[in-house]
Amino acid sequence: MSKDKKKESNQKQELSEWQKRNQEYLKKKAEEEAALAEEKEKEKQARKEANSKLLEESKKSSSESDEEASSTSEEPSKKEEKSQKEAPKVKEEKEKKKKEKPKKPEKPKIAPVHIWRAVSILVPSLLILLLSVYLLTPLSTIKNIEVKGNSNTQADDIKQASGIQDSDYTLALLLDKETYAERIKSNHWIESAKIDYQFPTNFTIEVKEFDIVGYYVSGEEHYPILSSGTVESTPIDRLNLPETYLTVTFNDEQQVKELIKGLSTISEDIKSQIQKIELAPSKATADLLKITMLDTDEILVPLSELSKKLPYYSKIKPQLSEPSVVDMEAGVYSYTIADKLIEEAEEKAKQEAKEAEKKKQEEEKKKQEEQGNLSQTSQQSQSR
Repeated sequence: MSKDKKKESNQKQELSEWQKRNQEYLKKKAEEEAALAEEKEKEKQARKEANSKLLEESKKSSSESDEEASSTSEEPSKKEEKSQKEAPKVKEEKEKKKKEKPKKPEKPKIAPVHIWRAVSILVPSLLILLLSVYLLTPLSTIKNIEVKGNSNTQADDIKQASGIQDSDYTLALLLDKETYAERIKSNHWIESAKIDYQFPTNFTIEVKEFDIVGYYVSGEEHYPILSSGTVESTPIDRLNLPETYLTVTFNDEQQVKELIKGLSTISEDIKSQIQKIELAPSKATADLLKITMLDTDEILVPLSELSKKLPYYSKIKPQLSEPSVVDMEAGVYSYTIADKLIEEAEEKAKQEAKEAEKKKQEEEKKKQEEQGNLSQTSQQSQSR
C-alpha cells in the first residue's frame, strides 16, 4: 500500500500547472451539474404538490356545485325572483363599464430645466426671425414726423438739419434719438431740440429757438441778431418788425457777440429803454459805444466795460431833469444834450475857423510863390 501511495504522490507531483487547472475546472463543473440536478428535482416535487392541490380544490368545487344544484331545484321560485331583481343592476353595471373609457397610460413628465432651456433658445430665435422679416418689409421705414416750437424756421429746414432720411429705419431713429436731436442744433436758430416717440411710428421734434435781441440795420434792411450773438443773413420783412426794438449799426461778428454777452447781464428795465447802439470810437477808447435811449438820453460806454458800467444808468436817470449825455468812458458823469450841442457847435466853429485860417495861409503862400515866379521871369528877360 505504501508503494501505491508513493506512486500517486509522485504522479501528483509530476502534474503540470495546466493539468491542475483542468482538474479544478472539472471539479467545479461537476459540482454545478449536481446543484442543477438538485434544483430540477425540487421543481418537479413542487409541481407535483401544486397539481395535487388543484385536484383537491376541483373536487371540493364540484361537490359544492352539486349541493347548489339540489338547492336550486328545491327553490326555483326564489331564484327567479332574485334573478329578476339583479337583472337591471347587471345591465346598469354593463352600461357603466361601456361608458367608462380605459385610462390611457400617463406620459412621463418633462423636467422644468429642459423646458427653460428650450424656451431660452426658442424665444430669442423667434424674435430674431420676426425682426428680420420686419426689416425686410416697407413697414420698417414708415415715419410720421411733426415739428413743434418753431416760429422763425421752417419745419423742412429742421428735418433737413436732423439728417433724418425717408429710407432710414424707424427702429434706428428710435434707438438713436439723441444723436438726431443734437444734429438739429446745427441750424443757427435752434438753441435746443429733443425727439419724442409715440407708438407705432409717430415722432415729434420739439425745438427751442434763440430769442431775437435786436436788429442790425443796413440802409433800410433789418437783420435779426439772435441771443447767441449770430446775425441772420436774411433780412426780415419790415411788416414783421415789433413796435419797439433795439437797432445796432455794426455787424462785426466778434463785437456783436461781445455786445450780446454784455447785454445778457443787464436788467430788462434798462434793455427795454435802449433804442440804438452804434460805435463812436474816440482817441482814448477804440471800442466806445454810443447808446441812444427811447427818451433821447445818450450813454457813452466802452464795449469791454458794458456789463460793469451800464447798470449805473438806473441810479443816474432819476437825477436827470432833461435829455442828457451820461459819459462813462473814463469816469461816470453827465451833462445835458443842449450843452453838448453848444459844445459841438463851438468845436465845429473852431474847426471851421482853423480850416479857414489854414486855407487863407495856403492862398497867401500860393500868391507868394506866383510873385516869386513872376520876378524870376522878369529878371531873366532883362538879362537877355
